[in-house]
Amino acid sequence: MKILIRSLVIIQFFLVSCSCSNQNKSPKPEEVIPLTDEQLLDLSQKDALKYFWDYAETNSKLARERYHQDEPYVDANVVTTGGSGFGLMTVLVGVQRGFVNREEAVTRLTTALTFLQNADRFHGAWSHWINGSNGHVIPFGNEDNGGDIVETSFLCQGLICVREYFKNGTPSEQALAEKADLLWKGVEWNWYTKGENALYWHWSPNYGFQINFKLEGYNECLITYVMAASSPTSPIPTAAYTQGWARNGGIVNSGSSYSIPVIFNYNGSTGGIGPMFWSHYSYLGLDPRGLSDQYANYWTLTQNHAKIMNKYCVTNPVGWIGYGEDCWGLTASYSRNNNGTVGYTDHKPSNDRGVISPTAALSSFPYTPIESMKALRFFYENATWKSKLIGVAGPYDAFSPHYDWVTKRYLAIDQGTIVPMIENYRTGFLWNLFMQAPEIRNGLHNLGFSSTQHGF
Repeated sequence: MKILIRSLVIIQFFLVSCSCSNQNKSPKPEEVIPLTDEQLLDLSQKDALKYFWDYAETNSKLARERYHQDEPYVDANVVTTGGSGFGLMTVLVGVQRGFVNREEAVTRLTTALTFLQNADRFHGAWSHWINGSNGHVIPFGNEDNGGDIVETSFLCQGLICVREYFKNGTPSEQALAEKADLLWKGVEWNWYTKGENALYWHWSPNYGFQINFKLEGYNECLITYVMAASSPTSPIPTAAYTQGWARNGGIVNSGSSYSIPVIFNYNGSTGGIGPMFWSHYSYLGLDPRGLSDQYANYWTLTQNHAKIMNKYCVTNPVGWIGYGEDCWGLTASYSRNNNGTVGYTDHKPSNDRGVISPTAALSSFPYTPIESMKALRFFYENATWKSKLIGVAGPYDAFSPHYDWVTKRYLAIDQGTIVPMIENYRTGFLWNLFMQAPEIRNGLHNLGFSSTQHGF
């Protein structure tokens, strides 16, 4: 018993001594454990998803054109057609990863597609902007108050994915899939050729084809020709692709940049590359892996585009402060005007204003995974920038280390490529959905495409 009491006294003395000793020491700072790559990818996808889930247009549940964190009611009811297509695909990823409830997503998507069913259409195509309150067209410009076949193609890319994802589901899911199918089949793609072997961007009930913008490659509009050729109701002829888009082979460029083949002539960027969104918008569903036609291998094309863009920013020929291996990416986004006000432009090597657009690197994950991960870590973990750059839906649309400038704004078309392209890098989810659609496979075949990845 004495031995037991003696032992307890010794133990008690030892504990008190340790306690007093610890009180005289400064507490250790909390250790910050960095996120793994997978955790960081999850976080970036959850953040970008918020734009289309938490900040969607309230009535239609489609994508708002823009969201300003400091001016939340700006254009609150302006729905963007193309951005909404990207949003549909973003929500699918959210469901697949368990970020959002499946049944709630089906309800939301049904509301969105019902809105599109009742919205203004022009020979089946939707306008660039739609009033989310009543479905009527909001003119994008004086003569642009009708159908926009390019924005419509971005939307239909999403509709195909919705259909394929839900077609074998519950009765409510199958009804949603059928609604998506009817919507995309209602587009009169061949009307937008105006009887020629080419597609034209706009048609207005007041001005007809007066804008006269022919879709000639190479830019973001490849998916428009793919969707138009795939239509089972009003397809375009193959000659529209070869003569209009590919310009009878004039699309091909044998030059290189930083010793990397350019492959195509980028419209408006003679001898160089265009903004990164040209390798994003068409490829949220269209899988460039192993995809070829008589003009290019599209995996090489898109991967080279991202590699050249990264090399340009690392080389930094203009000498902007902050450009480097972990801070890169030029695309169309908000921008900084010379007087410090916020503008908008298509950033690219031939139009470099010292402004980085985070979506450019993040949406390039399939093409440049190592380089894009460096950028992702910079955006979220850099001690100087993370508190300035990360807002309610992830990194803001644009910033400039050179000018110590950030715009606290988001754009649907920029936020909308992040989640789908990161997911395509991680699992190929949307690529597999889109490429399994029989109409798409048939349309690509008719245009002369083959895909080693998808067996045709």
